[in-house]
Amino acid sequence: MCGIFGTLNIAVSDRASEIFGGLYHRGPNAKGLSIDDNVELYHTRLSIQDLNITGRQPMHHHGLSIAFNGEIYNHMELRKQYGLYAESNSDTKTLLMLFELMGIKMLDKLDGMFAFALYDQFRNELYLARDRAGKKPLYLYNNGNGTAFSSELNILYQIFKPEVDYSSLSSYLYLGYHYRKDTPYKQVMELENAHYLKINTKTAEEEYVKWFDINSYYQNKSKLSYNEAINELDKRLKIAVTRRIDSSDLEIGSFLSGGIDSGIITAMAALHKPNLKTFTVKMEWSYDESPLALQVAQKYKTQHQVVDISFSDLQNDIENILINYGEPYCDNSAIPSYYVAKEAKKHVNVVLNGDGADELFAGYRRYVPFKHFDFFNSGILTQASAKFLSNILPTAHEKQSNYNYAYRLLKFTAHDSILKTYSSATSDIMVGFEDQFLIQPNLDEIDYDLRKINQMDISPLRKMLLMDSQTILFSGLLPKMDIATMSHSLEGRSPFLSKELLEFAPSLSDSYKINGLKTKSILRDLSKKYLPQTLVKQPKRGFEIPLKNWINNQLYEIVNDYLLSSNALYPSIIKKKFVLDLLERRIQISEEKRAKILFDVFAMEVWHKNIIKSTIPKKELVPSFVEV
Repeated sequence: MCGIFGTLNIAVSDRASEIFGGLYHRGPNAKGLSIDDNVELYHTRLSIQDLNITGRQPMHHHGLSIAFNGEIYNHMELRKQYGLYAESNSDTKTLLMLFELMGIKMLDKLDGMFAFALYDQFRNELYLARDRAGKKPLYLYNNGNGTAFSSELNILYQIFKPEVDYSSLSSYLYLGYHYRKDTPYKQVMELENAHYLKINTKTAEEEYVKWFDINSYYQNKSKLSYNEAINELDKRLKIAVTRRIDSSDLEIGSFLSGGIDSGIITAMAALHKPNLKTFTVKMEWSYDESPLALQVAQKYKTQHQVVDISFSDLQNDIENILINYGEPYCDNSAIPSYYVAKEAKKHVNVVLNGDGADELFAGYRRYVPFKHFDFFNSGILTQASAKFLSNILPTAHEKQSNYNYAYRLLKFTAHDSILKTYSSATSDIMVGFEDQFLIQPNLDEIDYDLRKINQMDISPLRKMLLMDSQTILFSGLLPKMDIATMSHSLEGRSPFLSKELLEFAPSLSDSYKINGLKTKSILRDLSKKYLPQTLVKQPKRGFEIPLKNWINNQLYEIVNDYLLSSNALYPSIIKKKFVLDLLERRIQISEEKRAKILFDVFAMEVWHKNIIKSTIPKKELVPSFVEV
């Protein structure tokens, strides 16, 4: 795993030390810079495979140059398939040879996570590309004269100081994330997953291409029987796990919760690689899944580590955790993700996880009602009835209670807007408080995309799964794990987001995913082959974050300091009285939603304070790269 940076028609080589410093945590083992014509490519390397000098970047081959971040897990298979040979076993070298053979169409062949910049000197073309799911980030800056790109927003801001986009920040406050291309800066966009941008380096002409479309796979209908589908899922997942282990020249571990997703991944990994190291989080104020995880660890004789997080230092750590994202980020599960990644890095350099399973196989409780009813087209009478009931019923305060589940179901049923229905069913932050905005959120793009999905001839459940993959998975969950791991120079690998699974899972029958009230049914039945019975029946929990306790205790002082500051940013975007009333509990709202809104605003304030400082920690300004 690595960090990449580059420019077209913008000379910044005099600031190379700053660039390398800003990307150091993504690649502490080596650094490289190449300047060809009007293209500058920068690279910091975290050595995982082909550890010798032949794997260094930027890499060159027959007029091609590349700065690559990620892993191509099937690259040796592709070499064999297409008769490609090189002394280096680097997957980066494989990319260059594949591009020479078939051009950018090579993307269709790749099973991996990646973001890269590839410069073709002969054709005067620069390609910027990302993987199917969007595991590896890439941000683009354009000042009208040239283009720059980077793995991280922080270093783009450090070098170019783009103008803040207050409308984008308003949208963030409403959704809880920056939607797809959106960033907090006017001149910066995020390259979307499964897209590439081709730029003519002489004329600056651009072509933006979606090279993989998961929508089409949701429109397919698998003809496999249930047993056939389980066997096919088993086979494809084994391939994904095996590739992600075999493509590492360093020791690999696995995040292991008490759930079935990470449990199956860990089981398959341990069967392929004995003495696997596993890591489980144990948190105060939260359901303790460590005894369940221990059952899996004992069954497969893994070297197991329980990361006991007390959050006693949370007030001291929270700013650094949030600053790493380079933009406002309010998914509070980033906090335990940060701590468990920090602990895992002490033992391994690569770790497997279960990311993507819930969005592909319907793991969240909110999917169950969508299996049985189309809430996006519920009708005026149903909406009015739901609105009436939700207004007279007591507010739900306990997040995991059945009453809260029913209460939220009524809430999102009551909306006549697809965007409000979807937002209520997922992040549910500022829905219902639209009148508190001074700068209106620009939600046209997400509203258009959700409407487009709603018009597709697919089931309500498939619509919901597709919406989640295009929104919170890409814009929220994957950035969380990327930043949490890469903050500690740790590489995270997600077998459920393999080429084979992304092309297989969407077409499966809804009944294979939701069976009555049972979520991700097919994964649960597959898990019977690998996991103790006590785990198979466990509900989806994830990190059950005690956010309301943090807001009222560990983070009380720092949140109040930020939100009551005379220099706070939010009063220019939303009404200050609204936030002050929340702090003083003068608004009738659930404790959970109150905490989410306050943390949402707090995260934006932390980001804003950091860009005002516009500094990189001194220890990273002149990093010591350890050559491997």
